[in-house]
Amino acid sequence: MQRYRADMTRSELLTYCLSKAGAWLDEPWPDAEVVKVAEKIFVFLAASDAAVPAMVVKCGKDAEQARELRDQYPGTVTAAAYVGHRGWNSVRLDGTVPDDELQELVDVSYEIVRGGLPKSRRP
Repeated sequence: MQRYRADMTRSELLTYCLSKAGAWLDEPWPDAEVVKVAEKIFVFLAASDAAVPAMVVKCGKDAEQARELRDQYPGTVTAAAYVGHRGWNSVRLDGTVPDDELQELVDVSYEIVRGGLPKSRRP
């Protein structure tokens, strides 16, 4: 039986994000990194010196679809500022959400964003 850690570092998470086909790192704002597929963001990463690291991921087509995760992890997962109404959640990387679930959240966000690209732009 595989045991999952609940202490994935920001660096490990970034490496996982960049392992996705066509994924690349961008720094569109000071102290912020985003991971994109084609020209679309699928993960926002808080500044590396943030007191509590966090990521923002797409969890559904709207806030209602993203609510399940917020209900499961109150206080750790919240509607993302500015884009929460579009299904994006902010997830604190404080060890509450297990690593395997963090990876699954990245996978889901990637697939939602990738699926919204024109077929000719999908990796």
